[in-house]
Amino acid sequence: MPFPRSSGILLHPSSFPSRFGIGDLGLEAYRFLDFLKDSYQQYWQVLPLGPTGYGNSPYMSYSAMAGNHLMISPEKLVDEGLLVAGDFGNLPEFPADKVNFEQVIPIKVNLLKKACENFKPHATAIQKKAFHTFCNTRGYWLNNYALFMALKDAHNGASWHTWEPELAKREPAALARMEHELAQEIFYYKFIQYEFFRQWSELKNYANQNGIDIIGDIPIYVAHDSADVWANPDIFALDEETGAAALMAGVPPDYFSATGQLWGNPVYKWDELQKQDFQWWLQRFEAMLDYVDIIRIDHFRGFEAYWAVPQGEETAVNGKWVEAPGVAFFEVIKQKLGKLPILAEDLGIITPEVEALRDQFEFPGMKVLQFGFGSDPGNPFLPFNYPRNAVVYTGTHDNDTTVGWFNTANNYEKQNLLLYLGSISPDGINWDLIRLALSSIANQAIIPLQDVLGLENEARMNYPSTAEGNWEWRYQAEVLTDELSDRMKILTKLYGRAPRNS
Repeated sequence: MPFPRSSGILLHPSSFPSRFGIGDLGLEAYRFLDFLKDSYQQYWQVLPLGPTGYGNSPYMSYSAMAGNHLMISPEKLVDEGLLVAGDFGNLPEFPADKVNFEQVIPIKVNLLKKACENFKPHATAIQKKAFHTFCNTRGYWLNNYALFMALKDAHNGASWHTWEPELAKREPAALARMEHELAQEIFYYKFIQYEFFRQWSELKNYANQNGIDIIGDIPIYVAHDSADVWANPDIFALDEETGAAALMAGVPPDYFSATGQLWGNPVYKWDELQKQDFQWWLQRFEAMLDYVDIIRIDHFRGFEAYWAVPQGEETAVNGKWVEAPGVAFFEVIKQKLGKLPILAEDLGIITPEVEALRDQFEFPGMKVLQFGFGSDPGNPFLPFNYPRNAVVYTGTHDNDTTVGWFNTANNYEKQNLLLYLGSISPDGINWDLIRLALSSIANQAIIPLQDVLGLENEARMNYPSTAEGNWEWRYQAEVLTDELSDRMKILTKLYGRAPRNS
């Protein structure tokens, strides 16, 4: 649906300052929201919030519906009486400008396990009631997720399709036995989900009370090694014997890659999903709308047609396009849940059919300024070609920062940009593109915090198709200055994107 003229900032919570080595939902998260409010921003966009596996990618999560326990604030656990300040006495010196996941994970998990053990005997009646209410209302995904993670730990992290056949195939007697044997581990995984969503809910309420909506991110596919695939094998294209992905997701060869991208996720059995009235997807949307206000759908084009690559292939070359029931799907979503606040990530190979699906349901598409200056005046990423019902970005988490992009752009792109702008301002190229985004006719403008700060590519969040060194960037608390807030406020008001009463 079209949105009012407005703007916001893209920042993943792991990038917050914190003495625990990774951004969390504590004080600095609230300081960031204050910065947004003072800057007249109305949106905070985040990446997927699920628990991550190898590579730490938010787009490859162990669950489509769970939260990332590494973002739980230990200091808020002290406020709850579940930890004491002395528990933080031997913290190492974490890097201030990035997340060292290997260093962070064991320390954070030890604190969470200690909090869980303290919760069992010392939780108040109010805390116990809140925990049981959470477990009951989220049981449709929480029970499978907690058992899945407990089993995964018991198998030293091995993928579910390599477990004993009776567990991989979810035989009821085997599952009942393991639920009994792993009761303590299952409780722990439920507890940390309770804590994540309790802290997130408080943060979201604070955002909403201050006029800020949260834009969440829903990857179209889920990881093969996830509670979702293990618990719902009938809706994924799996090898019936081994449980491996029989048809893998990806994108075909293009200008950027001669072999395409092979992601490895199993594609959906859309015919089976449609028979079930898309129930799993409905639950997924409902779960997400519990903790965000607007949903950005990653790889939206996969709802019209998706690239399917047979098992055993090492590249995406030998895949094929398969039609998906996008219209029927979004009609059911609309019928069951109402007109949803959805943004469509429509980058890449976009056909008229994909555009028609997007426009039929009035979903805003994405426009990225960095893509606008490498071709001719017909380029859809040039601001004068935008429709109003769109979201403009200077760049995304998958791109260079604006400063990094400009420093490495070819002469043709630089010349086109300079002709378009007239000149580079003394404030820097990042502020020129921020102005360009805010001044465009697109209803929404989202700016990565790295561009507000004018950082180079050392602050880039992700390099697609590289397995390591991503998702690590963090900022330091002192960079969110009043001067920076005032500059954003002035531009946001100038270009008609400020809140109505400001």
